[in-house]
Amino acid sequence: MAESVSPKLLKVHRMEKKQIHDIPKEERPAYHMSSPTGWINDPNGFSVFGGQYHLFFQYHPFSKKWGPMHRGHCVSKDFIKWEYLPCALAPDESYDKEGCFSGSAIEADGEHVLIYTGVMDRYLDDGFHYYRQVQCMAKGDGIRYRKFAENPVITGESTPEGSSLEDFRDPKVWKEDDGFYLVVGSRAGDGSGQILMYRSEDLKQWEFVTILDKSENQYGKMWECPDFFPLGPKQILMVSPQDMRAVGLEFHNGNNSIFICGQYDKESHRFTREKVISADYGLDFYAPQTMMTQDGRRILIGWMQSWDANITPVSFQWSGMMTIPRELTYEGGKIYQRPVRELEAYRRDKVQYDYVSVAQSTVLEGIRGRVLELLVEITGFEFEHFRIRFAQNEDYETFVQYSRKKRCLTIDRTHSGIDRDVICRRKMELAPMKEPGGGGEEDREVLKLRILLDKYSVEVFANDGEKVMSSLFYTPMEADGIVFDCEGEARISVTKYSFGGA
Repeated sequence: MAESVSPKLLKVHRMEKKQIHDIPKEERPAYHMSSPTGWINDPNGFSVFGGQYHLFFQYHPFSKKWGPMHRGHCVSKDFIKWEYLPCALAPDESYDKEGCFSGSAIEADGEHVLIYTGVMDRYLDDGFHYYRQVQCMAKGDGIRYRKFAENPVITGESTPEGSSLEDFRDPKVWKEDDGFYLVVGSRAGDGSGQILMYRSEDLKQWEFVTILDKSENQYGKMWECPDFFPLGPKQILMVSPQDMRAVGLEFHNGNNSIFICGQYDKESHRFTREKVISADYGLDFYAPQTMMTQDGRRILIGWMQSWDANITPVSFQWSGMMTIPRELTYEGGKIYQRPVRELEAYRRDKVQYDYVSVAQSTVLEGIRGRVLELLVEITGFEFEHFRIRFAQNEDYETFVQYSRKKRCLTIDRTHSGIDRDVICRRKMELAPMKEPGGGGEEDREVLKLRILLDKYSVEVFANDGEKVMSSLFYTPMEADGIVFDCEGEARISVTKYSFGGA
């Protein structure tokens, strides 16, 4: 890697050295990856290289607002503790001058290869506004990266007739026996989203293969950040639609993320859609990407923030964090998401209560804090509403509430300290699980909630990961109470773990 670093990239590196260390540890989450400094959004380049997990991300280091996108970079050995590395790419070439947008990464010939979207935006001499998105490549050693001299490697001229040259982004690459493949988001002639597939033998020359799937104005408009992978007996096309209308309690974020489950014929490259599943039901989740570990697990990570309700405090020097990485499985027609098992190695200071009766408000000794894991099992459904309040004191609270008759789980941050007109409540349908009774007893109903709190975020994994809600709340840290209350009576079992790295 003898190539010199561009002035733009060097400027970022110099700023990072100072800014990252100036941000107090207390301001950052304990076990979620957060922005080094400035703004981050989409995770990308989620991959294994050199014995480490690599995560890249859209990055504007000079502001807490979205701006000319760079590609930030961090690494981890266990998905939990992340180390910031120098910014990998800056928008410093004619084909990416307006931004190095999302993409992916893969190991090839001993190098770490990044595939990303470059953005060109300029006015020509005749006044014509020239805006294009193209796919580009860079290679590196896991720390430093050089852009391919013959970029871009895919342009809009290769897309099907009528496709937008302006909305053509977010390539996800993988290796098959007959070469490399990638999927990329595109906008069709009718304005709706479509996913295009390309093939290459060398990552340099790409040929168009097929339109893998199309929105046809049913599931949102433009489909961003595609991913395409096998999961159990199914093939999953994961996309993040823009301008998506809510249907019942589904698809409420406008900019949403969905799993499209189906079958895929590798010979004909035909994908047959079977069902569509929401990826997350919370207030803050978008643009997830997956990778495969060497031990065969499919791991997902998403951007834990909302485009339309950014609530980062003005005093913070960073904006944007990622979800806990999640293991995906396909079970009984459902996609389950569970926190990576590596998180369990950080469990400390176990506090446990079994079959506690809750009526009205109940505080359990030893159950409080803002950096913890909470396992709650609810039985004895003799109630209208059951609520868990956290980040709570006399002034603040965020809560999750289960409504028995409606079979609905709600998350609500209305009183978390928000002082702007943003969305604060989201709901999802959730039926209790059936567990077999022992000794001839009848099956019992149980609701299981696994709650991850990390200072300013909550992720709720319901019924062993059947559904998930991810949300932010920037409540002052002194609000650390946890209260269980009930309209009626419920029996609960509770296990609390502190985080060992806090």
